[in-house]
Amino acid sequence: MADPHYVHLDDVDLQEEDEEASEEPSVIGDVGDSEQEDEDEPDAQTDPNYALYLSRMGPTHEAEEADSDFERHLVRTACFLSRGGCGGDGKRRRIGRQETAAFDTGESSQSSQWNPSEIDGLFCPICLEAWTNDGDHYICCLPCGHIFGMSCIEKWLGQSKRQGKCPQCNAKCKLNDVRKLFTSRVISVDEESQKRIRSLEAKCASFEKERAEWHKREAELLKGQHVLELKIRLLIESKASGSINATGTFERRFVSGLTFGSNTCGQASPCSFKLEKELPVAGAHLFDVDASNQILLISRRHAGLGGKDVLTKMSLIPPYDRDDIVLPSSLNSIRDLRLSPSNTNLALFACLGKKLAVLSTENNNIIVSYDIPAAAWTCSWDLNDSNYMYAGLQNGYLLVFDMRQTSGPVESLKGLTRNPIHTVHSLSYNSALPTGVRTVMSASSIGLCLWNFGGAAKGPILVPETENQGVCISLAYCHRTDDIVASYRPKVEFSDEAVLTQPTPSRAIGQGTVGSHVLLKRAGSSSHFLKLGSSSGNVCDIGLPKSAIINIENCGSLFASEDKLSSELVLEELSSFTTVQRLNLQRSPVQDVKYTSFLRKGLLSCLNGNTLQLFSTKLS
Repeated sequence: MADPHYVHLDDVDLQEEDEEASEEPSVIGDVGDSEQEDEDEPDAQTDPNYALYLSRMGPTHEAEEADSDFERHLVRTACFLSRGGCGGDGKRRRIGRQETAAFDTGESSQSSQWNPSEIDGLFCPICLEAWTNDGDHYICCLPCGHIFGMSCIEKWLGQSKRQGKCPQCNAKCKLNDVRKLFTSRVISVDEESQKRIRSLEAKCASFEKERAEWHKREAELLKGQHVLELKIRLLIESKASGSINATGTFERRFVSGLTFGSNTCGQASPCSFKLEKELPVAGAHLFDVDASNQILLISRRHAGLGGKDVLTKMSLIPPYDRDDIVLPSSLNSIRDLRLSPSNTNLALFACLGKKLAVLSTENNNIIVSYDIPAAAWTCSWDLNDSNYMYAGLQNGYLLVFDMRQTSGPVESLKGLTRNPIHTVHSLSYNSALPTGVRTVMSASSIGLCLWNFGGAAKGPILVPETENQGVCISLAYCHRTDDIVASYRPKVEFSDEAVLTQPTPSRAIGQGTVGSHVLLKRAGSSSHFLKLGSSSGNVCDIGLPKSAIINIENCGSLFASEDKLSSELVLEELSSFTTVQRLNLQRSPVQDVKYTSFLRKGLLSCLNGNTLQLFSTKLS
């Protein structure tokens, strides 16, 4: 960098300033020969800026004799700063290309007073010019830590006859002690201000967290408000069709003899279903309904995650809020999904990746995960003891798990064949059995099998009433009525000459075939079943379809299954299997179907394609 920027003052003012400055001792010349002279010098450490120190000391006689332009610049700068940037008479002074406005003599010492903190860390304290990161005036420091421009400190130390001293603290140093700093600018930040900033940032973060919690609370209150509004509306409707007794309990009035069989297809009835909502659920293939918490839990493949399985938790209350739960990579290819019937906010799901896992729907975390020897095709909770779970495997085995033991299954039982168990249901407690005995029904291609746990005979026992029906492809169970409906398609057998023993179906593959539905109910002992009815229907010719039993109080029971020929969801009255209603589907096939009731409303959910259709009916 070139010579320091000099401050040019008027000649008259320069003479006055030099005369005033010559009356005081100098710190620019020789700093003294003895320790006594060092002690007589003012302590420069009391002022953070050397320029202000110069303004108090003034030039020495030796400095005037040296007639150094650099020294004159320092003296003039000090005198200029000591007067607030203008003369004592308040005249305007020109400094380079900048002008300093004149102030009254009484105000110049206050309003024009120079503030050292404004240039601290930005300018060289010798020449008051900004230092650079390159050239002659790059930033450097002395061992004492004070910072200067290189060209300025070299001139300062070079003019000393003996060992030099720091211009700001008088610490002894020499030219070899100067060290270059590799930084563009140095600014000292007030620690108290930093603490204050960190405190304010912490408060802001706390406020943001509190704001998010209030938003969440507001959403919950709005949802609760919506539920209360629905209840009020239903109470008003109930009051219009019934009466309130003296205790305030609503007494229902029903039409005697009302059955589904008395309604013809397509006619509206007190228990007919109407389409309420269609929800897009891309990649979904399974779901279950939690009526107590009014949520749906949907298993689907997320396109944005490379087709990885996720569980989507969706509210049944408008606007149908949803939340995706990303599962660990080991829990992939979910084959079956069941929510706990005991209202414990737990979901059980079986994976083809040889895993069985329990998820908490309250905090969306995996509670326990089991390794199993083969791919799991189905799972179920025990209806009588919420600690027990069951899994049907691809190799025909049935595993029993106890949530209190996380190491693995407590029992592993071999099936009658190695055909996969595609459906498992825990049956309600039967008074004909000893206390503590748990009964499970499984379905595979050979038919229905019964398993007893907690007693002597464990099974499996093939239910004789289902023999010679064909290939069992679906099993539906209603724990309220103990009704069981098994669906079959014809069994196609090949002889040694590879000739079909039954006629080849005339329909194209995927359009279904003529099969049958069989209604069973336990009678007396758990191993004996009564066949209450059966019917033929257009069932799935490939794959394993889903079906459901709908039980509506004082309206009887319905069986819901897909008609593959018409691509409709058919509702048939049990036990006559009379068709009472047909519901249009968005797309075939039906991937899952479930029924539940809440808020005096029956809800039939049907998953087909990428759409979840919600059909509802009012309950009296």
